[in-house]
Amino acid sequence: MVGLLEQYQDYLAQEKHASSNTLASYMRDLHQFEAYFSEHRPMDLRKVKQSDVNAYLAWMSGRGKSAATVTRSIASLKSFYAFLQMNGEVKSNPVKGVAAVKVERKFPEILTNKEVELFLDQPKCVDAKGYRDHAMLELLYATGIRVSELIDLNEEDVSLSAGFIRCESKGKERIIPLYPTAIKALSDYIKEIRPQLIADPEETALFVNMNGERMSRQGFWKIVKHYQELAGISKDITPHTLRHSFAVHLLENGADLHSIQEMLGHADISSTQIYTHVVKKQLKDIYQKAHPRA
Repeated sequence: MVGLLEQYQDYLAQEKHASSNTLASYMRDLHQFEAYFSEHRPMDLRKVKQSDVNAYLAWMSGRGKSAATVTRSIASLKSFYAFLQMNGEVKSNPVKGVAAVKVERKFPEILTNKEVELFLDQPKCVDAKGYRDHAMLELLYATGIRVSELIDLNEEDVSLSAGFIRCESKGKERIIPLYPTAIKALSDYIKEIRPQLIADPEETALFVNMNGERMSRQGFWKIVKHYQELAGISKDITPHTLRHSFAVHLLENGADLHSIQEMLGHADISSTQIYTHVVKKQLKDIYQKAHPRA
């Protein structure tokens, strides 16, 4: 059975050009599926029926797996069996009629304006690390870019004089404006601090670690957690929290949804519309707390 999984993995990588994260996620789901049948229902995966798939999903739920995890597993299995059907290994897809588990929609964590100010005030511009961290956090909130886009930025992607950054993701380029505080933070970092930090004069990365090399996702994650702790904010702040807060605060202050979609780099407007639900939920919560007859 390992042979089938390996064939599918090659198909995802070479023909579908799946990202490393997608590939890892799909294969993790499939290896767990295979392990379940090896232990509980020994059979050739090509002979699995819809009832067997339903039994597996019930087993997952019984082990406390979330609805989102089960739903993702269904998608992985459906794709795998579609591949087997295409190659003539199975006559029909046993996952085709399996209903996705209803996932409870969770709204993203949003910081208030005061919490954003408190958080952004934590890096102190007294040394190279403070200047760098201040510039990174200001830029993240100013633009709403993803952490992967932040660490992929090169020095040439910043135009201090025009007040914008150029960000490229999934083959598409977008121009995002900067507010004056972010421009000042970036200017101080680029002109005074970055030259001190870079290990190689040929280094193109905008943000580097203390060894002078391009900042990593893990490194930036630690920075965010460090300043959350210093700020004493109880909400779980991740690099994506500032992206969500950026979108909601723009919406609250009158920005239209399509402009926010363009700045966030969402391919589909439906991805951006979740922020309108967040704003409505916040208004409802305020109403419930503040109205004397609520």
